[in-house]
Amino acid sequence: MRWLRFSRQGRIAYGMLDGERVIEVNGTPWGEHERTGSVHDLADITFEVPVIPNTLYCAGSNYTKHILAVAAQTGKPPNLPTSPHIGYRANNGLVAHNAAVIIPADATPQVHYEGELVVVIGKRARNLTRDEAMSCVFGYTIGNDVSERSWQKSDRTMWRAKNADTFNPMGPWIETDADVAKMETIVRVNGHVHTHFKTDEMLFDIPTFISDISTYMTLQPGDVIWMGTDGHSPDLVDGDEVAIEITGIGTLVNRFEKQKA
Repeated sequence: MRWLRFSRQGRIAYGMLDGERVIEVNGTPWGEHERTGSVHDLADITFEVPVIPNTLYCAGSNYTKHILAVAAQTGKPPNLPTSPHIGYRANNGLVAHNAAVIIPADATPQVHYEGELVVVIGKRARNLTRDEAMSCVFGYTIGNDVSERSWQKSDRTMWRAKNADTFNPMGPWIETDADVAKMETIVRVNGHVHTHFKTDEMLFDIPTFISDISTYMTLQPGDVIWMGTDGHSPDLVDGDEVAIEITGIGTLVNRFEKQKA
């Protein structure tokens, strides 16, 4: 099933996708909910971020080719992690499918996409083993972890390099019936394929991340975990359109716009 969060006539709601129709519900997909009786044409709604998480966790350095590409770009030797790298992103960076990503006026040309599988948590979870970990997963969506690489290298933290307003597009919806083992991630810039990889070829898989996080922190319904990316992005410029397709889920599309000084 596909769940989306949408707005129409100034009102935001959740809905279930049925072909080209959206069946509106009261409540949340992972909690109590009921149909309202309202049905909307998909063409008539505006996509919203599919969930506003309490906490947005992210996997760092979780695909080998991406680690090698970044190492080549920076001139540093590649350093493959021996355990999951767990970080955070800020909710202010979240924007929906079809929304613009704003490149700050003082950003360098090194603005890149990172197409990522996003895990959506549906149950409160603490101290899960790897075997138990998937029991708290509600579904999956798609994220674009936009990165300004010069800031990423120069700042002590990645506070603006990965968390500037609009730098975390997520959507278009949550898919509950997806098989990660069959997924492929394909990223197109202006219609041309620039990155293509098997989504499950992670250094550390979803159960490992969930188990490690839940050992120290309580996962809450609506939390999300961005699982990292493979490959390498070209420098993005004003007017570029980035479409991230993950088979079995859908396609997240965003246009990049340069902020005027």
